[in-house]
Amino acid sequence: MIPHLPLLAEAANGLTKLTDEFGINVPGLLAQMFNFGIVAVLLWYFAFKPVTATLDERQKKIADGLKYAEEMKAKLEATQQESAALMKKASVEAGRIVDEARKSAKELLDKQVQEAAAKTTEMLAKGQQAIELEHKKMLAEARSEIARLVVVTTERVLAKKLSEADRTAYNEAAARELAGV
Repeated sequence: MIPHLPLLAEAANGLTKLTDEFGINVPGLLAQMFNFGIVAVLLWYFAFKPVTATLDERQKKIADGLKYAEEMKAKLEATQQESAALMKKASVEAGRIVDEARKSAKELLDKQVQEAAAKTTEMLAKGQQAIELEHKKMLAEARSEIARLVVVTTERVLAKKLSEADRTAYNEAAARELAGV
């Protein structure tokens, strides 16, 4: 048999005395402990576990959100730097285009000034030629008119009609004399 049975019985007696002295109802206490254990297990599975899972999920979402925010901040900074670089490049390109436009405008202006000067010189030369031609034409007309007047005057002075051959000879002689003058 069990050698420690009398010790157990004595311990049980001591426990019974203790519980009677303090007014503890052992079966009620055991039932309360059993009920508390069931409630604790139920709370663990149906309340505490879902709440901790929700908290963990929220904490993960917050961490992901912070990570995403940091990534977006880095992307924003990179985009701002890229934008600044593009703006600088565009500014340099615009300056180059403006310089080229100024250079082209200056070249075009110089070319047009040269063309205008050449046209002016050409027009002056043509005008001078036209004046000389008109001058020669006037001189020729004046000579022929003077020669005609000389012939008419000679006819009147001589009071005779000249033949066509005589008239031509006098005209030529007068023209030669006037050309020499």
